[in-house]
Amino acid sequence: MVLLTGGAGYIGSHTCIELINSGYDVLIADDFSNSKPEAVRRLEEITGRKIPLVNIDVADKEAVEKLFNENEIDAVVHFAGYKAVGESVQFPLKYYRNNIDTALTILETMERHDVHNFIFSSSATVYGIPESVPLHEEMKTGCTNPYGFTKLMIEQILRDAAFANPKLSVVLLRYFNPIGAHESGRIGEDPNGIPNNLLPFITQVAVGKLPELGVFGNDYNTHDGTGVRDYIHVVDLAKGHVAAIGYAKENKGCEVFNLGTGTGYSVLDIVKAFEKVNNLKIPYTIKERRPGDIDECYADPKKAREKLHWTAEKTIEDMCRDSWNWQSHNQNGYE
Repeated sequence: MVLLTGGAGYIGSHTCIELINSGYDVLIADDFSNSKPEAVRRLEEITGRKIPLVNIDVADKEAVEKLFNENEIDAVVHFAGYKAVGESVQFPLKYYRNNIDTALTILETMERHDVHNFIFSSSATVYGIPESVPLHEEMKTGCTNPYGFTKLMIEQILRDAAFANPKLSVVLLRYFNPIGAHESGRIGEDPNGIPNNLLPFITQVAVGKLPELGVFGNDYNTHDGTGVRDYIHVVDLAKGHVAAIGYAKENKGCEVFNLGTGTGYSVLDIVKAFEKVNNLKIPYTIKERRPGDIDECYADPKKAREKLHWTAEKTIEDMCRDSWNWQSHNQNGYE
């Protein structure tokens, strides 16, 4: 059985479907601080399976111990963690306490229960301000915000744990920019409050919840002056986790992989693709740059292709179409 901590969230829920499609039994642990129980009900609808769900904070040692006592867990995919960059700058202690505590609690409990496969939800944020693109796994790391530092610190904790325990198998997955939604339109990204990420903001403008998109800066050193990022369909990302579990079962130690497409798209590329594929107009205004934003950031996905036998397959059009399919049928998310 695969334990998904934070499994009711955006990436966790899509991974749940792909794991079930690949023949795994899953168990979701979530405290619903940034997700909704309705997502799990819809996962059951999509998969036709009853999905065991435990409502706990995975930093709670007693609750996690009970969870491992009552279930035959043989792998953990650790999604649980706070994830808003801006909020992490405002509330750094909250981020360090939550993100590092949850990882440590899970790891200590795994050790007591002889569970040896751990997949970690990391981020391309750990590359900081890159000296060159594309980004590959051997590049130096460094962060510009507390959220990124929590990811980098947990990566180091996991490396040290794998070094100390030869039975442990750890896969660190550095995500680039997940967008899109399941093709059913039944699950998708449902951010609390005003979205931090580009595509949920665009879809909320399209649905009339927000008046216009703010584009932060148009004087970057890119083809149209707006920031370039590597956007990956969340379903492709989810399939990367299935591949990572297979890899962990065959390989001990700690390995890191980028999960991205290897192609960079600018903010305005995304706006235009969204407008074209959905036949909609997205009003936008150019605003001041945000501090810490960089010109461009995209992955070299070669290592994941060679070692995980995984490649992102969906197009930018698929991402824009599926995002709108989700938002237009769920104007208030899971509410």
